[in-house]
Amino acid sequence: MSMLRAVKQMRLRPGVKVSELVDEMRRCGVLGAGRIGRAAELVAKMFHEPDYTVFLALAGALVPGGLRSVIADLITNGYVHVLVSTGANVVHDALEALGYKHQVGSAYVEDVKLKEEGISRIADIYVKLEAFQALERWVYQTLEEIPEQKRKRISSAEILHEIGMRLQDEGSILAAAARKGVPIICPGLPDSIIGFQLWAFGQDRTLILDPLLDVQLIVSKVYEAKRVGAIILGGGWPKHFVLFANTFRDGVDCVVQITMDRPEPGGLSGASLEEAVSWGKLKPEGKAVTVVCDATIAFPLIVAAALEKPAVAS
Repeated sequence: MSMLRAVKQMRLRPGVKVSELVDEMRRCGVLGAGRIGRAAELVAKMFHEPDYTVFLALAGALVPGGLRSVIADLITNGYVHVLVSTGANVVHDALEALGYKHQVGSAYVEDVKLKEEGISRIADIYVKLEAFQALERWVYQTLEEIPEQKRKRISSAEILHEIGMRLQDEGSILAAAARKGVPIICPGLPDSIIGFQLWAFGQDRTLILDPLLDVQLIVSKVYEAKRVGAIILGGGWPKHFVLFANTFRDGVDCVVQITMDRPEPGGLSGASLEEAVSWGKLKPEGKAVTVVCDATIAFPLIVAAALEKPAVAS
């Protein structure tokens, strides 16, 4: 018991910086505040120590929820080296790049009326149906521009690179990744609007999507890395793809997970990072923090603190 320390009560003042606020949380050391503080410390380590290759996993309504520019800036500024995403997030990024916007709506609304008005709803976010229709036409045209020989065997990462190269929006995740040479791997791309458009294109044109090329790509990135840092927003396929790929190097060295899912049902999305050690996804001596919070709240705080104050005293 002599090793225990007292909980340090947080103090705030006018004009406090984000890094100072998160430091107060870290020094407090307990509950959600302590976890956000420790997560910022680990993310700063990943961002500022040159040996780290940083994998960012995206699941959930992150682009519609306002994190698009945060993620694009991290790629542009060299903090993220591999992105693994759901199909939905790349779809919503492309929508914005084509000039369509996600709109602030209401979660308390008559959805039948929204359907009649051509509006799709994500919680309290609205998207017009015409945006998806425009994206489908644009994707079809883009696929036609890819040489047929390349379309005979192509990965999700290659398709998303081709899309990103044709987007002019500087705030786009896809465009930023294409410019920086950061692969966007989308193992579940068929389960998206872009994926179904790939299927439609392939009905009368040459297009064979080979998911094993994505496996080859992510494993090669794992083997090339001196140290691996992982930031996992949400769960699902992106979380597993990043963590399981790293079993080929005995696990990641450092990982931060932000999730709202629960571990009790045994599903991967809510699985603890401690559980990942048993699978070889996280090194036994690796550093890990799980933050139970909405990623649109916790991730901006953590990133802002990590960028503002690279070296955080333990």
